[in-house]
Amino acid sequence: MTAADGQRLPWLSIALVSATALAYEVLLMRLFSIIQWHHFAYMMISLALLGYGVSGAFLLLLQGQLLRRFATSYLTNLALFGVSSVGCFLLAQQIPFNAEEVLWDPRQPVWLLCTYLLLAVPFFFAANAIGLALIYYRERLSRIYAADLLGAGFGSIAILVLLFVVLPLQALTVLGLAGITAALLGVLELRKAGTAAWLLVLLAVALLLLPPRWMTLEMSPYKGLNETLRVKDTRMVAQRSSPLGLLSVVESPTIPLRHAPGLSLNATTEPPPQLGVFTDGDGLSVINRYQGDLQTLAYLDQMTSALPYHLRPVKRGLILGAGGGTDVLQALYHHTSSVDAVELNPQFARLVSSDYADYAGHLYQTAGVTLHLGEARSFVTGSSGDYDLIQVSLLDSFSASASGQYALSENHLYTTEALGEFLGKLSAGGFLSITRWIKLPPRDTLKLFATAIDALRASGVTDPGQQLILIRGWQTSTLLVKNGSITAQELQQLRSFCAARSFDLAWYPGIRPGESNHYNRLREDWFRDGAVALLGEQRERFLEDYKFNLNPSTDDQPYFFHFFKWRTLLEVLQLRERGGAALTDAGYLVLVATLVQAVIASLLLILLPIWIHQRRSRSVQQTVRGSMVVGYFLLLGLSFLFIEIAFIQKFLLFLHHPLYAIAVVLSSFLVFSGLGSAWSGRVSPEARGKRLLQAVSAIVLLGTVYLLSLDGLLGHLTDLPELARILISASLIAPLAFCMGMPFPLGLARLADHAPDLIPWAWAINGCASVISAVLATLLAIHLGFATVIAVALALYALTLWVFPTPCRP
Repeated sequence: MTAADGQRLPWLSIALVSATALAYEVLLMRLFSIIQWHHFAYMMISLALLGYGVSGAFLLLLQGQLLRRFATSYLTNLALFGVSSVGCFLLAQQIPFNAEEVLWDPRQPVWLLCTYLLLAVPFFFAANAIGLALIYYRERLSRIYAADLLGAGFGSIAILVLLFVVLPLQALTVLGLAGITAALLGVLELRKAGTAAWLLVLLAVALLLLPPRWMTLEMSPYKGLNETLRVKDTRMVAQRSSPLGLLSVVESPTIPLRHAPGLSLNATTEPPPQLGVFTDGDGLSVINRYQGDLQTLAYLDQMTSALPYHLRPVKRGLILGAGGGTDVLQALYHHTSSVDAVELNPQFARLVSSDYADYAGHLYQTAGVTLHLGEARSFVTGSSGDYDLIQVSLLDSFSASASGQYALSENHLYTTEALGEFLGKLSAGGFLSITRWIKLPPRDTLKLFATAIDALRASGVTDPGQQLILIRGWQTSTLLVKNGSITAQELQQLRSFCAARSFDLAWYPGIRPGESNHYNRLREDWFRDGAVALLGEQRERFLEDYKFNLNPSTDDQPYFFHFFKWRTLLEVLQLRERGGAALTDAGYLVLVATLVQAVIASLLLILLPIWIHQRRSRSVQQTVRGSMVVGYFLLLGLSFLFIEIAFIQKFLLFLHHPLYAIAVVLSSFLVFSGLGSAWSGRVSPEARGKRLLQAVSAIVLLGTVYLLSLDGLLGHLTDLPELARILISASLIAPLAFCMGMPFPLGLARLADHAPDLIPWAWAINGCASVISAVLATLLAIHLGFATVIAVALALYALTLWVFPTPCRP
């Protein structure tokens, strides 16, 4: 019996603080993606989550004092979480960390460490509250853990909805208030109303009254938005928020915007007036002023992306990633009678179709133009096809692409399977057109060329070179893949198009030495030589020897922007003072750095506290073997997130939208795991080992079945209505997640019986393992694929049976 027996469980406050903590994690990723860059945001937030590990170590050493004043300690941590979630971010913005100077300025690693520490503080307080409740109510800890998981499941959905309603900084205030509300709920649940409640109300009022100048985002001066706003009289006229990005609309009346990527140097016409639209402060797209006069769009015929319109008439076109509508205007200029435009971000589509509809000439209401909201790959899969042209152009910013910031991003548009699906939706003689930024030495362009070769071969084409065309300008390249062999007339039109615009030929069937590298001269003819090598018998040798990774991406390894090779790193670093840093795959290196830092920090957080604890007490040796505690909770932390992350990717294409995939998969795993945790509390102490065996056996069996058959099953159901697909996804996840919710509380319950003072240590181990797991899963997926991630996770779950904490023999 414990002091907590018979007391009311504070499950509402636990659920709310867990929901808020998960929402806060997602929001921090959004905020730091805006003010810094996505890959550094990933590292910062991943390491900040080590606050959970710090909390476990803290509770291990001070649990006696804290448990004697449980109510005060619990409520204080809840309140401090609410306050620090706002305060620590605002302070972190004042740290002069600049990601672009990390390799040059020795002070930047220090500022980065300070940022880690500040961002870890809110997670430390949230984890303290949950950890204290697990220890104090250890006889009913399965219900506490269930409330934790159920709350997190709610939070995963709530933050996505919130980011559609308010701007990110306003969402930060909402989460701060939610943390204080959790403390108020705790006051009621623990029957501590009085002065504490009034103090919490005052804290909430203080958050609402923060000076407006404090509640602003301090964006990196190197981001495109900040650079543009330094132009005379340029101003931001609107902002729209969603989980997909913060859209900032900019106008420059004095010095007009002129955004025309890859425009021919021979062009004699200029773009019409434009509004700039930045996503997260970068990734410039534009809304062209259009009043129905096609002649004002003549500049669109001077881009590499205009090539397919000169090779054959395009009656029916599909634009993937419509954005501000430039590609749609290009299609209309070339007299395309039917255009399907697909845009993922509804806020962006609303800017063009509603907020600035007059400026854009009511583009998306034009006869023949149909706007579709959704994920591009999924739209193609469900479409009837028969397109004369499918066009994918520049779906990222040049600066982000060039610096390797997308290396951590999955992209299902540029996989072998995706290109195969696109080709299957073309009419006879139709073209797939993909335009990319040029980087030197070539990376994107040649990797895309290699992917197209594999896609054609997978569809049964024996000579892929007969269906490929590659051209380049000074800034962009365009790859055409034809559904059929390229004709002599098309080759003649190709040469005329490039000659008139000074674009260089890089590949067409029958290209001869000396026909390329004429206008935009390079020291070596990398593009033609690369194309010839990729189509030749020495392809594998070329891929092995090339300084960057050009192996085609697949649906199982959808990391198109992963170009890094370790053997190139030293050479690149030696060139850093001559601009060589731009050649590094920054996103990948940040991922590796995150893993190294997380492992070192986790070792300290796991080993140092238990060493201090052993100096005070010999309970570890007397009751439960410490190695089994480490092994069991480390394996659980790794395997749970491995499966969760891999399943988000597995269901992404089936649910036709990344937000649906994250919301449905994450919430389903957390909610049904919470139910499994609650169910595990019904087991008697003697039957815990048997229940663990049953749960792990079910996890391994279900996981193996899904690993072998899930892709095929989802492929057959992908045409079902949206609601049906969501329900099917939740139903498939439910039994697996239910079983996955049992091992952790079963292990904690075993510790509660034989070594209750080690519960916070297990909490620390699991927290550290979760941080390592998220990073390690991404690395494994990049190199081995998501199927391997799931297989490894199942093996780790099986190993937990051998390290389930058991009492030591006297």
